[in-house]
Amino acid sequence: MRIKRFFLIALVALFFQQANSQEGLPIYTDYLTDNYYLLFPSMAGAANCAKIRMTGRQQWFGDEDAPKLLTISGNGRIGESNSGIGAIFYADKNGYHSQNGAYVTYAHHLMFSRSETDLNMLSFGLSVGAIQYKLDETAFLNELPDRIIAGIEQSSTNFNMDFGFSYFLYNFYAHAAVKNLLKNDGINNDIEITSNLRRFLFLTGIVFGKQGSEWSYEPSVMFQYRDGTQESFFDVNAKVYKEMDFGKLWAGLSYRRSLDGAEYVDGGSVTTQKLQYVSPLVGVNFNNFMFAYTYAYQANSVTFTNGGFHQITLGYNFSCRKERYHCNCPAVN
Repeated sequence: MRIKRFFLIALVALFFQQANSQEGLPIYTDYLTDNYYLLFPSMAGAANCAKIRMTGRQQWFGDEDAPKLLTISGNGRIGESNSGIGAIFYADKNGYHSQNGAYVTYAHHLMFSRSETDLNMLSFGLSVGAIQYKLDETAFLNELPDRIIAGIEQSSTNFNMDFGFSYFLYNFYAHAAVKNLLKNDGINNDIEITSNLRRFLFLTGIVFGKQGSEWSYEPSVMFQYRDGTQESFFDVNAKVYKEMDFGKLWAGLSYRRSLDGAEYVDGGSVTTQKLQYVSPLVGVNFNNFMFAYTYAYQANSVTFTNGGFHQITLGYNFSCRKERYHCNCPAVN
């Protein structure tokens, strides 16, 4: 039974590696570290400051060829207009698969409030970019002839688009986006699961805090749907902020769960498990600088390894204007 269990774990790990190696920019909990633009193009230029964010994520320390991700993004307003621009660059490596992507974004922000002190804003954004997919077969074992394995580094470059909108009303917000609108051939162009990368995202939340208090609280929930695999996930998040003389301290907790289960045999019986992640995070805003650390733990019975996911986010704000809105809205003010 131990051999069967090991084989199942290896098979599950291989499936997720193949399914995720060609999905475009992976969606983790980066958005909770003041990085909403990474998921929602409508957030380009939505804040009072122009923002630069860099994230580095490493999975399963000590395991060779474990997944790792690096992203660099920047966005801001175009002068005093109601339009914003942004750009995203990322490199994602997962075993023998890797991908590099670059996107540029245009967003427009419509104000419905009578004055800028009352936040009532609807934003639309469109990102257009290119993704280069790579599959390194040079290290594959090829003792037996296999026409599928070429023994070389294969690569393919495809274009794609993201579209989304954001709505802010005082302390309330909602975001929605369609990621990867176009189909990509990629490397495995004969497999539907890798050509249809389309994702639907919806995020909503609200920030609570008494007038004049140093503390504020932000619950939120995000739902995502993968069109190609018909998988659904949801995140339940909670963050707390404390105003300081130098800026702001904040911490949070995110829980991600899949709505679709996978069956496996354990001890002679068929059991189902659903993907679960628990991710605590801490961060600090020091003047115009931002630093955050996120740890993610996979809370499942059958996993590839007990190692977790470590992520560091660095940020810098510039060209800041005076806070215009009387609201608890850290993503905008």
